[in-house]
Amino acid sequence: MNQQIPSNPTQRWEWLKYQLRSQGSSLRKLSDELGVTGNAVQMVKYTPYPRMERAIAKKLGLSPHAVWPERWNHDGTPCRERPNRAEKLTTAKTQKQYCVNNTSVSNASTHRQMVREA
Repeated sequence: MNQQIPSNPTQRWEWLKYQLRSQGSSLRKLSDELGVTGNAVQMVKYTPYPRMERAIAKKLGLSPHAVWPERWNHDGTPCRERPNRAEKLTTAKTQKQYCVNNTSVSNASTHRQMVREA
């Protein structure tokens, strides 16, 4: 895979789609695998969306920081304007994993754990 990821957002988006197609996948197939709408995956083009960024990067065998360095810290946590806003947890299993006795762990801890698992 070509590791020269374009810094221009428009070129980067086209590069991402090309890399997915070269692996026999697409944004649509990825949305189906994740159980989300096609628009959810497309939103990452316009706005930071850590869950989708992680999924796309994982599918390409890269870290989210490598693909979106302006959106991710070096420690694997997303850069956010609202840092205390947690991502919605999609499954009961995930909720149990990150919540103990209905008390959420910190957002940074959750992101670090998600990065380790990716």
